[in-house]
Amino acid sequence: MGCGSCSTGGGCTPNGCKSNGSCGTTGCQTMEVHDWLSNLDMPSNYKPFQVTEIKFKGSRKEFFLNSDNIYLEIGELVAVEGPTGGFDVGHVSLTGELVRVQMKRRKTALDQVTKKIYRKATEADVEKWNAAKGMEWETMHKARKLALDLRLSMKISDVDYQADKTKATFFYTADGRVDFRELIKKMAENFRIRIEMRQIGMRQEAGRLGGIGSCGRELCCSTWLTNFKTVSTAAARYQNLSLNTLKLAGQCGKLKCCLNYELDTYLDALKDIPDRIENLDTEGGYARHQKTDIFKKIMWFSYQGDENWIPVKAARVKEIMVMNKAGKKAPNLKEEAVQVAAPVVVEKTFDYENVVGQDSLTRLDERGRNRNSRNQKGKGNNNQNRRDRAQSADRNAPSNKKQSQQGAPKNQQSNKPQPGNKPQQAVPKPQHVNGPKPQGNNQKAQQGQKPVVKAEGATVTEGAKPEQNKSRNRNNRRKNNNRRNNNNGSENKPASE
Repeated sequence: MGCGSCSTGGGCTPNGCKSNGSCGTTGCQTMEVHDWLSNLDMPSNYKPFQVTEIKFKGSRKEFFLNSDNIYLEIGELVAVEGPTGGFDVGHVSLTGELVRVQMKRRKTALDQVTKKIYRKATEADVEKWNAAKGMEWETMHKARKLALDLRLSMKISDVDYQADKTKATFFYTADGRVDFRELIKKMAENFRIRIEMRQIGMRQEAGRLGGIGSCGRELCCSTWLTNFKTVSTAAARYQNLSLNTLKLAGQCGKLKCCLNYELDTYLDALKDIPDRIENLDTEGGYARHQKTDIFKKIMWFSYQGDENWIPVKAARVKEIMVMNKAGKKAPNLKEEAVQVAAPVVVEKTFDYENVVGQDSLTRLDERGRNRNSRNQKGKGNNNQNRRDRAQSADRNAPSNKKQSQQGAPKNQQSNKPQPGNKPQQAVPKPQHVNGPKPQGNNQKAQQGQKPVVKAEGATVTEGAKPEQNKSRNRNNRRKNNNRRNNNNGSENKPASE
């Protein structure tokens, strides 16, 4: 046999829970009951109890008569009598004497059990049952659309088909009474089956749908909880929990059922702790209550203007309250403070052995750190180089400026015509001398002067010109060309005379 309904509600293979066919439950920890009598031998003249508990979709469980004395085991699929005729398919959840105990718990008499178990489910029964379950999802969405068209304030949460496709039960939640007579007519026309509407509460809805709680486990109402007790905010106050509705509410929107699990233990511990604690009148002033450790039975107080909390035993607090009622002041609480041991944090080191040869999980983090460190070093070097180049440029700028100022008067004196002498020819555009190209602005400025020989034999020396930028060189070329043209014109006049 498989492990029962599992998550889909149908028979499944043992691959899900690894039970190898001997699950023995109704399906993957869902509303299961432990048969603690399974290992006990029954007497030879013992007659098995004829009532069997059968589980259906969700948390619905019903009792059926095994009048034919069919041998059944927990988890088997059986065909049983439907509520209004026909047949339905369910799982055996409990057999034997435990069924008798379960009936007493639910206050069900033997005379009230009238439905029968027909047979063990055959392949044909299982096929029809699976086909009916496959129609539930589409039917639920169509029913929701019909309810929206009629503007009904209700939420259809689940649909349960009978195995023979003759009846469908619609589970819905609503704040009040809903007139769904028109809805039933439209659903009967569309689905061609018998319709039953059943209103459930928010907790029952969460139990049918299932889910994962804030604790990380499946919801209690969908796995084992069958009776829903009332949960009040007093349970949270007794346990010193903050009254935060977002944290105390479950997926159903109501207070969590687990608030009642430890409530009895807290109530027993609170018997030794005084209620309605007011300010304690002591010689050091009025002490105000701050917090209480219920299980250690220690209470913390503080004086006005003092941020330090003083731990005092609950029994001593009761004595001080009696003294205050008698009009007496208690001694300073600092003298009666309890030494509370600080929590010891033990650092456990676990040595794991890499037996499968896998890489470390932090290998990518180490690579990222190394890459980031290299990038930071590279950025630091680049910034340092930029600073060095800027400082060298600032040191070279004054020398270039001085050399350009020294060379400028020479060019002006050589280019101006002097009285009584022949005018000199303008200086042509400087050209690079054969040899290695000068490097740096200083070498260009200090390069040797190039002599220029004119036709008349006069020589003119060209001053060193600093090349600071392209625009200044372009302007100097234009000025030199204009001067050369003017000098050529003045030189031709004496020759013609």
